[in-house]
Amino acid sequence: MHFSNAISFSPIATITSPYKEKFGIPRQPGLVTAARSTLTLLPPYNLPETVRGLEGFSHVWLIFVFHGTQAQGWKPTVRPPRLGGNARLGVFATRSTFRPNPIGLTVAELCGIQVSGSNITLELAGADLLDGTPILDIKPYLPYADALPQARAGFAPDAPLAPQPVVFSTQAAQQCAQKQAQWHTDVRVLIEQILSQDPRPSYQHGQMVDRVYAMRLYDFDLRWHYTVAGIEVLELADLKPDT
Repeated sequence: MHFSNAISFSPIATITSPYKEKFGIPRQPGLVTAARSTLTLLPPYNLPETVRGLEGFSHVWLIFVFHGTQAQGWKPTVRPPRLGGNARLGVFATRSTFRPNPIGLTVAELCGIQVSGSNITLELAGADLLDGTPILDIKPYLPYADALPQARAGFAPDAPLAPQPVVFSTQAAQQCAQKQAQWHTDVRVLIEQILSQDPRPSYQHGQMVDRVYAMRLYDFDLRWHYTVAGIEVLELADLKPDT
């Protein structure tokens, strides 16, 4: 069957998440369970009846747009991080963002549904989504059909191992406590889970690179470096209003 016309979709919702840039986002869902995100339904889908019965499910599938890399187009082959960034595989054998259609699929824990007039939100945990991600569809997760323990996973059979322990400077520990009160989430655990995945490029894993790394979370720059003893969080530097 040949389609002569392009197929277009409109977002039904948007995501608000702690991840303000691509660097540092976990490469799969569920690896950073402390990450809390909010999905907000857009008109005309922001009706209470659209989520009726969804409260009976613990997890949801989200179909979304890779809006952060959409403009870069697609590639027929990519270098999966799990292979150290050294081997090329076909794009359809990976979960790369550089796809012919910039569409992603992820699963998240559904922690709550808030309905206040036309303001309808889903509270999510463990999502690996950039702040502002457009959502195309929401589907309930069905354990009997969606969980397949006998499935094979090719080059990524197991979850990645945490490479090094994460420690906090005195300043960073104090700032975590302040940010926890501000954002009503355990910021320290969030940071530990993110950094334990080692967000650096794969070719740098295991190296003691003499530099300070940074990524944006919420309203601050998380800054850390690598030492022989592990990963040290240096500070949570507030961003300037125009940053």
